[in-house]
Amino acid sequence: MSDNAPSLSGLADIVPRIEAPDRAMAEAATERWDSLTKPTGALGRLEALGTWWASVRGQCPPPPPQRPTLIIIAADHGVARTARTSAYPPEVTAQMVRTFLSERAAANALARSVGARVRVVDLGVDADPSYADDLAPDVTRYRVRRGSGSIDREDAMTLGEAQQSFDAGVAVADDEIDAGADLVIVGDMGIGNTTSAAAIVGLLGPADAVSVVGRGTGIDDETWMRKCAAVRNAMRRGKDLKGSPLELTAAIGGPDIAAMVGVLLRCAQRRTPVILDGTVPTAAALIAHRAAFRARDWWQAGHRSTEPAHTTALGRLDLIPLLELDMRLGEGTGALLAVPLVAASAAALGEMLTFEEAGVATGPSDAA
Repeated sequence: MSDNAPSLSGLADIVPRIEAPDRAMAEAATERWDSLTKPTGALGRLEALGTWWASVRGQCPPPPPQRPTLIIIAADHGVARTARTSAYPPEVTAQMVRTFLSERAAANALARSVGARVRVVDLGVDADPSYADDLAPDVTRYRVRRGSGSIDREDAMTLGEAQQSFDAGVAVADDEIDAGADLVIVGDMGIGNTTSAAAIVGLLGPADAVSVVGRGTGIDDETWMRKCAAVRNAMRRGKDLKGSPLELTAAIGGPDIAAMVGVLLRCAQRRTPVILDGTVPTAAALIAHRAAFRARDWWQAGHRSTEPAHTTALGRLDLIPLLELDMRLGEGTGALLAVPLVAASAAALGEMLTFEEAGVATGPSDAA
């Protein structure tokens, strides 16, 4: 860990320093939309998005995103191995980390298409650390452990490891914001991570296990039933921890989810907007929202995953997804596709002429 990384007490330091986005710029954006050469509200939700973007950038009209950055946080969850809740073995995660770093995964292709930088961080990949011996040191610099405990019967990690993971997320957010990131996308990679995410959403949604468990990586009926049982048991283990964000994450989350909480809260505190991806980052957002309700104002939901837990979490956060493309890959892929919408909202708000500038009448004709 960096000497400058905050301790667990940093959570108490960060939360009170999270402020609301700039309300004056939101009001200015609303007024400008109404003055532009179009019927009032004719651009629909693009106008609301542009207003949000003006408020989080503190400028009207705001520039489009200049350095969108995808942070993929990788970790494996022991419940997938012991309860057999996934269609894939944990070895896949290390292979995918290397694929991300070779810039040949779906996330890399979509990131290139929208001009986003990609950062990959291993918090708990279930592989010997030697798999990354020939990779850049920042990949495993914040690694906390090899995989997590099986949350249906034991804690995912210790409270100290949850603290370390949260601190890592804060440090990574600082790295990227200091490097110029003006829009952050949080992505995930890990076998079993939707099982942990479903348990968190079930508790904080709230919802029962059956209603939040989806097919994940394409599991069959028997695996789905095992996954439901594992989520139900994990929810029972975590039910008394709903008011303690990091303790809940230590019990039924994982180092990746704790790190995502750190990223989300640090970005909000540093006035940096975030586009949430699918089920796992949104489960982390539920925990972050539990710690700091004002942080939600800095987030947009990029898309709606086909996982039922994602819809439950979005409803609890009162976030309406920008896209619905029936995606369930993770990696930040759905959120990346929303970046052009942010850019389009900024372009429309900043480049359109007003009625006055265009010399266009602002009301209906009185002619018979």
